[in-house]
Amino acid sequence: MTRQAPPPSPRRAELLEASYRYTLEHGLADISLRPLAAAVGSSPRVLILLFGSKDGLVRALLARAREDEMGILGRLGAAGDGADARGLTDAAGHVWDWLADPAHRPLLRLWAESYARSLVATEGADGPWHGFARATVEDWLGVLAGHQPPAERGSAGGLARRTAVLALLRGALLDLLATGDDARVTAAVRSQLAASPAA
Repeated sequence: MTRQAPPPSPRRAELLEASYRYTLEHGLADISLRPLAAAVGSSPRVLILLFGSKDGLVRALLARAREDEMGILGRLGAAGDGADARGLTDAAGHVWDWLADPAHRPLLRLWAESYARSLVATEGADGPWHGFARATVEDWLGVLAGHQPPAERGSAGGLARRTAVLALLRGALLDLLATGDDARVTAAVRSQLAASPAA
């Protein structure tokens, strides 16, 4: 039976950050409490006490990764003189520049691992992976919507357009993570964005 995690505490926050840094390097899907606890200067017992269960820790780590993702998207979305000033195509180019930066690969590999795990999760609606993939799609579509003119944003065509942009970015990201071929993938993204009608 899963115990309810206690309220946040400074020690919990400290161990969450250390665990998050560990998962950026080692991944999350096959995480084992014993090596994780040793790496962060704790014990499996303390991690269970602070997070309620291994699933509770995984949930907290996924939430932490999503927090980073949304912070980044929020900063990208706030760039410029107004949310829709650059248009959807230009915003997608800025998002791609961030995604293609090698410094961001650990977070993006963790995102890809978590996204894939969420798609095949079998633990039910209360499992730690449940809903992660859907939530990230909704997060990204929301940010992209902010770069469309209001009249387009609420239309079926506007939703289809930002869905196509998201599909381009996500597919290109998976290709880049698999191959590391920055030049080829970036050229393809730029070519496709240039062929898109201006927002």
